Amino acid sequence: MDRRKVCVLMVLWAVAHLSFPGYGLRALRQDANGVPLRRSKRGWMWNQFFLLEEYTGTDMQYVGKLHSDGDRGDGSVRYVLTGEGAGTLFKIDEKSGDIHATKRLDREEKAYYILHAKAVNQFTNEALEGESEFIIKIHDINDNEPRFTKDPYMASVPEMSDVGTSVIQVTAIDADDATYGNSARVVYSILEGQPYFSVDPETGLIKTALPGMDREVKEHYQVVIQAKDMAGQMGGLSGTTTVSITLSDVNDNPPRFTKTLYEFRVPESNELGSSVGAIRAMDADIGPNAEMDYRIIGSDGPGMFDVTTNRSTQEGVILLRKPLDFEKKRQYSLRIQVENSHINPHFYSSGPFRDEATIKIVVEDVDEPPLFERASYIMEVKEDAARNTIVGSVSASDPDDKRSPVRYTIDRRTDMDRVFNIHAGNGSVFTLRDLDREESAWHNISVIATEFNNPRLMSRVPVYIRVLDVNDNAPTFATNYETFVCENAKANQRIQTVSATDPDEPLGGHRFTFSLAPEAAGKANFSVRDNKDNTAWILTRRSSYNSLQKSVYHVPVVISDGEYPMQSSTSTLTIRVCTCDREGNMKLCNPEALTARVGLSTGALVAILLCVIILLIIVVLFAALRRQRKKEPLIISKEDVRDNVVSYNDEGGGEEDTQAFDIGTLRNPEAIEDSKQRRDIIPETFYPPVRRPVLPPSRDNNGDVRDFINQRLQENDSDPTAPPYDSLATYAYEGNGSVAESLSSLESVTTEGDQDYNYLSEWGPRFKKLADMYGGDDSDRDS
Repeated sequence: MDRRKVCVLMVLWAVAHLSFPGYGLRALRQDANGVPLRRSKRGWMWNQFFLLEEYTGTDMQYVGKLHSDGDRGDGSVRYVLTGEGAGTLFKIDEKSGDIHATKRLDREEKAYYILHAKAVNQFTNEALEGESEFIIKIHDINDNEPRFTKDPYMASVPEMSDVGTSVIQVTAIDADDATYGNSARVVYSILEGQPYFSVDPETGLIKTALPGMDREVKEHYQVVIQAKDMAGQMGGLSGTTTVSITLSDVNDNPPRFTKTLYEFRVPESNELGSSVGAIRAMDADIGPNAEMDYRIIGSDGPGMFDVTTNRSTQEGVILLRKPLDFEKKRQYSLRIQVENSHINPHFYSSGPFRDEATIKIVVEDVDEPPLFERASYIMEVKEDAARNTIVGSVSASDPDDKRSPVRYTIDRRTDMDRVFNIHAGNGSVFTLRDLDREESAWHNISVIATEFNNPRLMSRVPVYIRVLDVNDNAPTFATNYETFVCENAKANQRIQTVSATDPDEPLGGHRFTFSLAPEAAGKANFSVRDNKDNTAWILTRRSSYNSLQKSVYHVPVVISDGEYPMQSSTSTLTIRVCTCDREGNMKLCNPEALTARVGLSTGALVAILLCVIILLIIVVLFAALRRQRKKEPLIISKEDVRDNVVSYNDEGGGEEDTQAFDIGTLRNPEAIEDSKQRRDIIPETFYPPVRRPVLPPSRDNNGDVRDFINQRLQENDSDPTAPPYDSLATYAYEGNGSVAESLSSLESVTTEGDQDYNYLSEWGPRFKKLADMYGGDDSDRDS
């Protein structure tokens, strides 16, 4: 018989004895009186049933049997089963009470089932026994292999780690029952990864097993771990997992140059701060352990070069710090050292952890522009220097070996007035015109030097030319002095302090002297006292001045400087004579003196007076134009009446008024020029002037008026040159002295004698004609 069948028989036997204890041995007990105790027998008694999982038989698996003492075998008892899986997983024979499992059960899915059983009367359905609870436990078998919690595992360990360094712990879980047998007891073992790593069989902890594992030799490892149940015995189930182990880097390698000698070629025209070249050392480490620093430990050109580290590429970049000159030095040699930025003391102590290399830098020649000897030039020249005087010279040379000749010119943008010029060959700067220090004390020009062979190569240098002072200006009064003297002034009284100015600038400063002009010394009313401090006092030489006798004095003052050649000039001081009070305060002056006191010059007063006069003229013209515009015409008409209107608005004295119209003209019409033409109309040439007959004078008193009117009417009627433009004389008022007396009807009423109005009735139609010509209405005609 195999082991599995033996186990099944043992379980069945145990189930039978546990299910029906009444069939077992009974222990008799007695009470206190010695009477044997008897236990009443229950209908059935059980604790639990056991059932093997994963049953593989063809028939249903038998679980157990229920039986009641009330069952007499006549078929009157019916067994009922309820609870978990009743009717589906477990079936009971209602007559016999046998229980069977209908399916294969898995303990890992459900380890036990709780059911309830009772016996009832088949016919009355009454319960013969109380309901009882029992458990069906699924007995475990080793049907699950161990399973790891991860697959794969990822781990890392520093390179060069000691043997036994922990790497990672793996864990496998077995679903079988750990409380029964060895089905869930797991043992770990390593299948792949030896001899580098080992695993603890009980805990699954993986450790290093080989010393000196180098990441630079091998970085990644694949380790296979097995977990087997049944304590690793034969027949146990097993599972595997893969552990990927990476050796992490440590700084155990120094940087190393690939070459011991590097060579770079650089033009001498390279700018400062530019890169000359780059070098790189190799380091087998990675990350921060591969970071390195470069530095110069030796050079035959101190301070010429520098080296920095490019952190992104870990290169050493050589930079130019001073200008190169092919003609001075054509080659440089450097010693550069490289070292890790992060030092591992453990490995550093074992030996040098740095490297060195030699750098050779060759300077290449470049065609350079001329080079001036100085960065700037300062020259001096006196302001009285003649034209073409040499001020100074500049010098430039070709720094290249070929030594090309140099040509000099002046940048005319810095000398637009062409004050200076330069010799193209030797660089001598000379003047082109006269200088004046007072006009410009400094001249800043720029000189350009170019090569004859290559004019595009040029350089500039600033030249500052200072014009030296020459005593060529005479001193004068510092301001326009005008002062006054009181009539009651006393002798030797100071009335003014004067000072002088000079545009020249002597080295020792100005030293002015003041004196009275020799031509005025004999008859001087004032004296000049030099204070020896570039000022002088004007003093009176006598007492009491009279403004009526002389109101203005002119004092000539000679001012000299102390330079060579000495310059002097005569300045005139104007002194007004004024009336003052006892304290010397001015009370009254003539207009000129008053002008001087208020501080206005004669020219300023003349300008003010001219402005006032011009303003007055403008105001008068404006008033006249406004008055002319507002004057109403004597005759207002819609037509353009171009007449000569003579208006007498004021009553005059008749013939006695010499300003009035000459009545004699009316009395003597012969005096009128026969060929007189109208002044307001130019006659045409093809209309010859018409001579009109002169009417004889009338005999009556008013004949001269009638004759005059008649003559004018004939002239207008016979004039073909123009429309009827007449010359109308209006007599609005008649004076008492008129021989024609008054034509007014008002005055005729008051007259004692009769007035002859025949001439009015005679000439009425003609007046009507004149009124029609001028477009008058009926009232105008009547008047």
